[in-house]
Amino acid sequence: MGSKVILKLTRNGPMELRTLPAMESDLLDRARRIDRAAGGGFEVDSQRKGGGRAPRARATVAAVTYEQRLREAEDRALTRAIDAGR
Repeated sequence: MGSKVILKLTRNGPMELRTLPAMESDLLDRARRIDRAAGGGFEVDSQRKGGGRAPRARATVAAVTYEQRLREAEDRALTRAIDAGR
């Protein structure tokens, strides 16, 4: 079979995971994959958001120009590409 894995979450564990630099890098890679699957040309960005002692990583893929918005409105390019980020 395999060895048994035991996962123990601490109170601050999930927050600590969301603040790791590796998490920001992973989210940015996922956003880039979504952009490529949508045909490219969308705005991809990652940043740290949130106040306090632990800003959380986040990444976005956005249709900013008129042409990008039109592609999303008519072809649902980003909506159909979301699975590429999994």
